[in-house]
Amino acid sequence: MRTADVARRVGYSAQQVRNLERDGVLPPVTRTATGYRIYEEVHLQSVLAYRALAAGVGPVEARNIVRAFHRFPTSHALALLDKAHARLDAERAELRQAKEAAHVIASEPIEDVSASDSMSVSELAAALGVRPSTLRHWHAEALVIPDRDPVSGTRQYAPAQVRDARIVHQLRKAGYRITLLRALMPELRRTRRSEDVLSALDARAVSITARSKALLDGAAALSALLSIHVQTA
Repeated sequence: MRTADVARRVGYSAQQVRNLERDGVLPPVTRTATGYRIYEEVHLQSVLAYRALAAGVGPVEARNIVRAFHRFPTSHALALLDKAHARLDAERAELRQAKEAAHVIASEPIEDVSASDSMSVSELAAALGVRPSTLRHWHAEALVIPDRDPVSGTRQYAPAQVRDARIVHQLRKAGYRITLLRALMPELRRTRRSEDVLSALDARAVSITARSKALLDGAAALSALLSIHVQTA
């Protein structure tokens, strides 16, 4: 196959294929007497594996995994793939816990509370198991906005703000970035709808499923790659 043939079959540009060769994702390519690259099945399967893995774990890790199948013993390469699957499994577990927590948090009553029910930064940090600086960062990012004590000026978290902090904590554990939470939390404070949080967690679940499917596709291409290596060994 020519560079253009491989590019067409995987949906990449010819330059992207050449870049993968340069980065070691493809094994060495033979050339014709006039300098044209000649790609074989091993190169095609390498690009297919990289493309799928990149969708599952990102381009950097995808490069490392496919390169390992060319350069190292099979056990080492498979160990890298196992780690990627293990991280996804951990994300699923954290997401499941976040959903359970979101249901509980959303059902907690916050009406008819007194000022004495408020918490200080240190008290809330201890309750959540985070550092006080984490709460200050969430405040700076407008994720959880506490009141100020009229005398001392210190931060005071009313029950509604404590609930916000618990929701942010669970969403962060589920893998949500600060930038996404900036958009979600103001809407949640405005509507007080638990459906918004659960919808966000459902979207995360869809993303994890897509990445898991990408790893499955990548593993199929890597299996084909191993078969080729065995045949040519």
